[in-house]
Amino acid sequence: MNTGIKGIQKVVVSEKNSAKTMGSGTLDVFATPAMIALMEETAWKSVAEELEEGCGTVGIHLDVSHDAPTPLGMTVTCESELIAIDGRKLTFRVEAKDERGTIGKGVHERFIVNDEKFQAKANQK
Repeated sequence: MNTGIKGIQKVVVSEKNSAKTMGSGTLDVFATPAMIALMEETAWKSVAEELEEGCGTVGIHLDVSHDAPTPLGMTVTCESELIAIDGRKLTFRVEAKDERGTIGKGVHERFIVNDEKFQAKANQK
């Protein structure tokens, strides 16, 4: 795997991913937790095919800002780029945009794990 891998995902803002429904506020706008989930999804999907069989990635750190609201019905597009690899740690630049411009951006780190071992460790709790 090399740096420079890019990903893109889109979602339409709806009541399902609104701040009001997700509990992060009282308004019918794109929720911050939904934006963060979209950023994580964009990052992990971008590298999924590069991983060994039985491996996946888990999010370990996010440093993002949510800078502008997006109303119901508008499409949000997230782009990611793998900017650093340090052993099993992957660092991504992420940016979310709606039809009017950037709504959020930041850095997201993920760690490559063996899916079966990671799930077993979690289940032991």
